[in-house]
Amino acid sequence: MVERATSSYHHGDLPATMVRSAMEMLDEDGNVELSLRGVARRAGVSSAAPYRHFPDRLSLLSAIAAVGYQELMTDLASRHPEPSTADELAELAVCYVEFALARPGLFRVMFTEGCDRTSADRVAAVEAIHVYLGQAVGRIFDTDDAAALATGLWSVVHGLAFLHLDGKLDTTSDIDVKERVRQTITALVSARLA
Repeated sequence: MVERATSSYHHGDLPATMVRSAMEMLDEDGNVELSLRGVARRAGVSSAAPYRHFPDRLSLLSAIAAVGYQELMTDLASRHPEPSTADELAELAVCYVEFALARPGLFRVMFTEGCDRTSADRVAAVEAIHVYLGQAVGRIFDTDDAAALATGLWSVVHGLAFLHLDGKLDTTSDIDVKERVRQTITALVSARLA
């Protein structure tokens, strides 16, 4: 038996509608378990409709992640289009953690769910962040391997985001979170070997 949608679907772009509906669900409840059927219901389409564009849950999650990476990149670049100082790098770290805390459901889909490695949109969105961070590191540090250093710094900031998300670091004060992230990155980039 085919489940009937609660309202008629009259949108021109079902994949975008599905992604938008899923992101709304994630923003409302960061712990929601997304399914094609649940997202279809939210989008107002039959439970079979999504399968024309998303053969499985993984492909939908990859499409959601791609949009999440694009939104994260937009947030980072709007904070500093071409970061060139350690202070600006620390501000990008703050922006990253703020994104994670403001949109925990989306952030978890981006980084803890499986992904379709053949999804051109997801791959391009991740690559844009890698290039942006690599160029920033190249402007800020004297290093022979900006890409490796950018990956290392991203890993630290990503760890800070999840430590805050998972309650391992206190999030009761936005000011304290920002200062903790700034201090961590500043200490890391200014440290010298003994």
